[in-house]
Amino acid sequence: MQTLAVDIASTFIDDAAALVSGFGRAVLRLAMAPIDRIANACDIAGVLAERRANFRMWRTSRARHEGRRVGLLGRLNPFRHLAHLT
Repeated sequence: MQTLAVDIASTFIDDAAALVSGFGRAVLRLAMAPIDRIANACDIAGVLAERRANFRMWRTSRARHEGRRVGLLGRLNPFRHLAHLT
């Protein structure tokens, strides 16, 4: 009986964490939309689209090898895609 209670509690915690991260992602997307529009308007040579494609390929290959180990702060960081500018 205790195992069932632990399973229910862990499922509830996992669902709550997924809900919070999804809500945070939605809020962040709304907040960053004007900045993304300006960046895409200023992207003359198509560098941003190329970097996004390369990042997606790198992320999928990394996820296959290591599993998903991205922390909550890494996922919600609004400047995570700007590291190449430094």
